[in-house]
Amino acid sequence: MTKQQIMKQLAERNNGFLLTSDVVTAGISKTYLSEYVKRFNFERVAKGVYMSEDAWFDELYVIQLRNKETVFSHETALYLHGLMEREPGCTTLTVNRTYNATHLRKRGYRIFTASAELLTLGKTSINTNYGNQVMVYDMDRTLCDVIRCRSKMDIQVFQTAMKEYMKSSNKNLTNLMRYAKILGIEETVKMYAEVML
Repeated sequence: MTKQQIMKQLAERNNGFLLTSDVVTAGISKTYLSEYVKRFNFERVAKGVYMSEDAWFDELYVIQLRNKETVFSHETALYLHGLMEREPGCTTLTVNRTYNATHLRKRGYRIFTASAELLTLGKTSINTNYGNQVMVYDMDRTLCDVIRCRSKMDIQVFQTAMKEYMKSSNKNLTNLMRYAKILGIEETVKMYAEVML
């Protein structure tokens, strides 16, 4: 397989996005990457991330490509799960406590931190509006996070999230209560669930 074929395959695997890290791992030099990007009209959309001219820009996917250990949470997760009426004004992510998220904060993203074991609690994948897969908390964990942060949220967003969750056929009340117990908010979640049901 030629270098060009490898590069094409790497871009296809990432839905039209090419990562410097993938290219280097495949044993191809950055010099060749630079030539390939120019020749085939790839656009640099982030440090180490290039997008082909026939791909759609997907901010959430680009964030995920650059920061593989992050999980979309809170309002962003609500939006991805269809529990919010409009796209959030700010992208929200949860990262490991030990992760240096300064570069994400500088870009205006809202960052929450969690211990390693809580970071993976309820972690799943979902497709963005552009069909790219990103890591997100499931609906039940997202609702727990929203209840924990309700005082910092827009009241209308919070109420809509609660109503939409309770109406959803995808909700899992057993998971919701299990997560609530692990997160130390069991009584609060029980109270909201009883009011909404």
